[in-house]
Amino acid sequence: MASFWNRLKKDNELGEVDKDHNKEGGTEMKEFVEYIAKHLVDKPDEVQVLEIDGERTVVYELRVGDGDLGKVIGKRGQTAKSIRTLLAAASAKSGKRAVLEILE
Repeated sequence: MASFWNRLKKDNELGEVDKDHNKEGGTEMKEFVEYIAKHLVDKPDEVQVLEIDGERTVVYELRVGDGDLGKVIGKRGQTAKSIRTLLAAASAKSGKRAVLEILE
């Protein structure tokens, strides 16, 4: 995960983003969603993020372990809303819309 933050810092300093960067089959945005989710739940090993890349939209399907769904959603959905806001802001540079689906 340190490499993700180092690339993010480097990109911000240079004012550019490598939109096509893939690492081990995933993108930086997928790593970003995983990072947030793993730090919210009790069972970080059970966090799974699947990336579905469309023409103008990227869908991130987030699955967590039993009992952790409420931690990711939060009271009245506030945590989920915050994650979606961060995801939308971070994906704005890529020119694609990002959607987070939280699955059971």
